[in-house]
Amino acid sequence: MFEDIKKNKIKSYFIVFMFLAFISAIVYYICMALNLGELSLIIALIFAVVSTWGSYYYSDKIVLSLNKARPATKEENARLVNILDALVVSSGLPATPRLYIVEDAQPNAFATGRNPQNSVICVTTGLLDKLEYYELEGVLAHEMAHIKNYDILLSAVVSVMVGFVVIISDLFTRVAFWGGIRRDNDRESKGNGIIMLIGLIFLILSPIFGKLMQLAISRKREFLADATAVEFTRNPDGLISALEKISGDPNELKVANNATENMYIVNPFRGKKKSSSLWSTHPSTADRIEALRNLK
Repeated sequence: MFEDIKKNKIKSYFIVFMFLAFISAIVYYICMALNLGELSLIIALIFAVVSTWGSYYYSDKIVLSLNKARPATKEENARLVNILDALVVSSGLPATPRLYIVEDAQPNAFATGRNPQNSVICVTTGLLDKLEYYELEGVLAHEMAHIKNYDILLSAVVSVMVGFVVIISDLFTRVAFWGGIRRDNDRESKGNGIIMLIGLIFLILSPIFGKLMQLAISRKREFLADATAVEFTRNPDGLISALEKISGDPNELKVANNATENMYIVNPFRGKKKSSSLWSTHPSTADRIEALRNLK
């Protein structure tokens, strides 16, 4: 487990560095296409540094805002708080994650934050209403496993960055189609042309890169989080039953989007993506349940 945590930290820093270079190339291309000249490089670097810093330090707040989450209270969510407190002891986490609630009928949950000291577990009201005690314990243990293994840093940063790149791509497309781009071949050097070409390629391929990044992070980490959750609870049946109920629920998660789908314990989209498909961010529930039963 310690080796996995170390690898996750290295991956996180690598992804942050790649995002810095990625955004720099895209913004530089847009600036040059808009004939901003020598200011293009300065604008690109400033924009990339600010967006990368914000994605790293404020990814949890951004994700919670996207999912319209509110803080949980001990008065209204006593069962949830009590389960979490007990799991903190068994998991050995150095700090208790903050609890948040999303008003939605679909049972689901995710964890976010940049480290265990700044972590959040968010559950839907559907999860609280439809799961029994030991099922809810299994779900919380799964999310705490993501926290302990530093999966949360990877998934939160990637989710924010993927969403950010999509916004940049959409903005550029709108500017291009509305005639905001002016061509001035006399002012473009050969070197700038190459950089702009790279930026254009990144811009076109950014949705694919984002999806591949999510896939590389999510699938294997779900199996590891399931196994780690069983170490915390000593009760695989609770998590198995929870996965069956969550994946079998027909309700749509209204706040789910393509940027954050990889964060949830089960894919929040119903009927749109098969868990066994090439582009799914989650392994199939059947495979996860089989792996859990093999732990008995």
